Amino acid sequence: MNPQHWPRTFIVFTALGIICLLAGIAALAGMLKGVHPLFNDDMAGWALIVSAIACFLTGAFPLVLRRLAEREGA
Repeated sequence: MNPQHWPRTFIVFTALGIICLLAGIAALAGMLKGVHPLFNDDMAGWALIVSAIACFLTGAFPLVLRRLAEREGA
């Protein structure tokens, strides 16, 4: 599949997922403790990682639909 045929929603949600994943890893490492009081909790990093997974799955849905449509010849 050519990257030019990727749906925009796939690109947007994948970018958001990468940002959430990086922020979650930084929060788990303790690098964000001084940024916001919510990051003082250890579970904040896990919440961001779960949000990243949700973003990846949300972005994958239109990509799968596009691939199925291309396979049918639509």
